[in-house]
Amino acid sequence: MRIAIDSATELGRVVRATRKAQHLRQDDTAGSVGVSENFLGKIEKGGETVQLGKLFQVLKGLGIRVILDVPYEADLSIAPAKNKRTDK
Repeated sequence: MRIAIDSATELGRVVRATRKAQHLRQDDTAGSVGVSENFLGKIEKGGETVQLGKLFQVLKGLGIRVILDVPYEADLSIAPAKNKRTDK
């Protein structure tokens, strides 16, 4: 399922809904992905100042992929080589 996210609050709602759909408690999820329960709570509440690296740990741990919709005119030659443009 693809969902457009425009705010930290919306991302938090998706993270919380995904965790709950997997019948996971917040403390268990935090422990299994390597972040504190407090940090996971901040994400789920829409915290706007969370660390990106840890945010991606949480997303990956819950099976949430991040796909960016980049304008065609963007110069992707500056992006890391492992990133591939997909027009799906």
